[in-house]
Amino acid sequence: MVDERKLIQQHLANERTYLAWIRTSIALVGIGFLATTLHISALPTAGDFTNNLAMLVSISSLFLGVMTIIGATVNYYHTRKNINEDRFVSSHRIIVYMTSVAFLLFILVTTYLFFV
Repeated sequence: MVDERKLIQQHLANERTYLAWIRTSIALVGIGFLATTLHISALPTAGDFTNNLAMLVSISSLFLGVMTIIGATVNYYHTRKNINEDRFVSSHRIIVYMTSVAFLLFILVTTYLFFV
């Protein structure tokens, strides 16, 4: 068993990173609630297409937020294991995931704003 006291800084950095991912996921979920609330408040008599588009933005951001929580948790434990085993592994997958998430939400919100 590894003496984790020698690796305190690395573990604390890992925890800070995990909490940053959790904040990001909360923001993603918030975008969904914001899109729905603004749509219902500002355009109560909008057409079916824009209503469906607002729901798509909301559901997508909720799903992506939950997936970010799951991915952050898996990444946290994987990184914790790597710290204890004194290995460094680059975080390529999570960077690609978050870039894709940001791009997808940008496309969805832009499409919604274009049609409203």
